Amino acid sequence: MNETLNVLENRRSCRNFKPDMITDEELNSVIRAGTFAPSGMGKQSPIIIAVTNKILRDKIAEENRKIGGFEEGFDPFYGAPVILIVLANSEVGTYIYDGSLVMGNLMNAAESLGLGSIWIHRAKEEFNSDFGKAILKDLGIKGNYEGIAHCALGYRNEEKKKAAPRKENYVYHIK
Repeated sequence: MNETLNVLENRRSCRNFKPDMITDEELNSVIRAGTFAPSGMGKQSPIIIAVTNKILRDKIAEENRKIGGFEEGFDPFYGAPVILIVLANSEVGTYIYDGSLVMGNLMNAAESLGLGSIWIHRAKEEFNSDFGKAILKDLGIKGNYEGIAHCALGYRNEEKKKAAPRKENYVYHIK
């Protein structure tokens, strides 16, 4: 099978990561793949914030936990040492789709490198809050950026699950 199709069919979310930091080469390769995601009219509305600083990573995890209403001590990033946060300029009509495509590229690139990944929600709420706005300000990011999602990234500490059977009537083909 073609390697790209193999990656697309076999990528599964990881919910248990090793604490070991991935290499800079792996991180940069995943991020680069994200920057090549298609975007509406080529406007490239998304940005990626790569968080490898454990102190900030843990603060973001705690904020995400609170927003999600999870019990104290729960890590919504499942121990992943890296969080890639995708935001997109909400002034661009396709920003949600553009950011979602970046997320797909990030997760598929991770799979191609043997890394685990998972899409984590609540980025919108995080970056609508004073907490998230402070992060953007500290980074010098200006504009109307809305959080799309987080890609938690790292080495798997679990066996990858098999794909569920594809649902009936998934595709309707008109010839």
